[in-house]
Amino acid sequence: MATVKLIEYAEASAEVRAVFDDIMATRKVDRVNNFWKALASHPATLRRTWETLKSVMAPGALDPLTKEMIYLAVSATNGCNYCIASHTASARGRGMTEAMLGELMAVVGMANETNRLADGYQIEVDEMFRSPV
Repeated sequence: MATVKLIEYAEASAEVRAVFDDIMATRKVDRVNNFWKALASHPATLRRTWETLKSVMAPGALDPLTKEMIYLAVSATNGCNYCIASHTASARGRGMTEAMLGELMAVVGMANETNRLADGYQIEVDEMFRSPV
């Protein structure tokens, strides 16, 4: 259960409706999901988060599928069930296959394991990794 009241479109202020409208238009959907409804309880946070997310996730040097898979990997590492579900669905919609998901989760698991080993052993970073390529 959310710690704030979810703001539905019908009860939203004009400021929140404007952001909701942009989310729906940008994503080509007819509703906003619960994440945005929760953030709408603080309109400034809703607007800032949406504008930043829209910018970061736009096509650029990385294609949208790669960005979604990175988002999914970080969400899995952080243990955010909502984001895992949301970005798995989005990545699948952009072409992620079950084989790709399996490999992604294998990399996430391996990276988490080796990160913890390196941190636990407090291994000094090799000089060759410090130099720019």
